[in-house]
Amino acid sequence: MKVLGIETSCDETAVAVFESGRGLLANCVWSQVELHRPHGGVVPELASREHIERLLPMIYDSLREARLAPQAIDGIAYTAGPGLIGALLVGASVARSLGYAWGVPVIGVHHLEGHLLAPQLEPGAPDFPFIALQVSGGHTMLVEVAGIGQYRILGETLDDAAGEAFDKTAKLLGLGYPGGPALAALAESGRDGVFDFPRPMLDRPGLDFSFSGLKTAVVVAVRGRTLDQQARADVARGFEMAMVETLVTKSLRALRQTGIQALIVAGGVGANRRLRAELSAAVARAGGRVHFPRPEFCTDNAAMIALAGHARLAAGEREALPVRARARWPLDELAAPRP
Repeated sequence: MKVLGIETSCDETAVAVFESGRGLLANCVWSQVELHRPHGGVVPELASREHIERLLPMIYDSLREARLAPQAIDGIAYTAGPGLIGALLVGASVARSLGYAWGVPVIGVHHLEGHLLAPQLEPGAPDFPFIALQVSGGHTMLVEVAGIGQYRILGETLDDAAGEAFDKTAKLLGLGYPGGPALAALAESGRDGVFDFPRPMLDRPGLDFSFSGLKTAVVVAVRGRTLDQQARADVARGFEMAMVETLVTKSLRALRQTGIQALIVAGGVGANRRLRAELSAAVARAGGRVHFPRPEFCTDNAAMIALAGHARLAAGEREALPVRARARWPLDELAAPRP
């Protein structure tokens, strides 16, 4: 089965083709970073318009890369939510229109399900069950993954997501958009121990997160101070170390509490090099295994949407014709594929 995947949930336009037995045949991503940079963040109307302009040409570019005619596609998967509703509707409308024209089934995919399954795109991916640390600009949670559509949320953020806290701290330090990667790069030249920020909620049982206090601690530390480049780097390093230690400690706690030995990391913050290094070392010491998708599969992409859609379509799941798009869509509302 050959599935065309479409991702337009926020500020990346992405198209991919996935085939049973052969894997990923094409993977195209158009980033809108330069479009939104002057505004310091994503402007929903601009994002939607950019998706409209880019999506159809990218679909045909992906088919050429995969060396397939449209008639060879067996199904289409698109991101149905959560995300920016205008951006979602662009992908959903195009997917439904092409499905009707080509006479193939179309299925809406939960964006987070795509991220949770993204490590399956890599060789040596873990079998079910595993624990997933979903950590991005919009979500931070620990999830027990027993199978496709079988997700149990063990803990989640009570306020800011990790990626959101990265971006807000970067803005406080005068860094450009997108802030997370810029802050991580600046932290490389920071000194250990100059700023010792709190590790939120590590002194409490449970697996929930909270990052608003960490963000506030940074605000208090820099208030009224003139920061040179070294001081800004020291703040960035202190923040990153606090964030990483919190995510690592909670992840290890989830492994211990469930008895599951495999951890996967999903979402854009999963590309952070310090998080990867610290998690890899800590999980190995605990006798477990950690799996990371490559960086291009951590950020928003259509490969993960094609993969998740393929799993559901191959199981016989089908949807009615109406377009489906949801700005908010709790992960625990998902179920296993229904023929």
